[in-house]
Amino acid sequence: MSLKVLVTCKRVVDYAVKVRVKPDKSGVVTENVKMSMNPFDENAVEEAVKLREGGIAKEVVAFSLGPKGNQDTLRTALAMGADRAIHVETDVQNVQPLAVAKCLKKIVETEKPDVVILGKQAIDDDSAQTGQILSALLGWPQITFLSALELKKDSNKVKGVREIDGGLETLEASLPVVLTCDLRLNVPRYATLPNIMKAKKKPIDVKTPADLGVDVDPKLQVLSVEEPPSRQAGKKVENVDQLIAELQKIGAI
Repeated sequence: MSLKVLVTCKRVVDYAVKVRVKPDKSGVVTENVKMSMNPFDENAVEEAVKLREGGIAKEVVAFSLGPKGNQDTLRTALAMGADRAIHVETDVQNVQPLAVAKCLKKIVETEKPDVVILGKQAIDDDSAQTGQILSALLGWPQITFLSALELKKDSNKVKGVREIDGGLETLEASLPVVLTCDLRLNVPRYATLPNIMKAKKKPIDVKTPADLGVDVDPKLQVLSVEEPPSRQAGKKVENVDQLIAELQKIGAI
């Protein structure tokens, strides 16, 4: 049994870029800023491609929702090894997890994948909700925050390991299934120049939320985005007595 895998790719401000808040505090500056694939989604793409290379999956389809620039992110996924891509194009800013999950549900109904793999969260909003909401909408089992995955050929079961406060938890679920990835699941590959060139010829199917019958307008309003307070300078002390005295001054003890 060869599986079809649907994998998500969100376009976010690159993790190495220092994020700046807009002067009106309505969000963060994204104009003229380097954008990249969400790091957790890189793990999702890598795992999907590994499943195909291992003969477990027959096809990997990449998905992204957002403005036209998201096609660059999808091209990265295609260069990493995805076979084709679906872009749900919208200029709506800050599309929220419920709307993304509803769009994914429509794509799942059309594509009929056996496995949907997402990053556990995006580094821009840190919601960590889309995979769980999608699982509920589809009525599929879910294994979230994966740090290890076992999916054998010709098996309808998937086993996943996830890190919890008390150690490691191992779960088993039946296909079809929704999976979300942690960074420890794998090390994403770099796209080679030949594969980047090949990716330019791979198909990207462009749709709109209206085509899917989904309203992606935000239902929650961001009132204010503020930078964290600057860290105050520390103070050196000569001995334990001075340390205790300083802590007593600020009411720490």
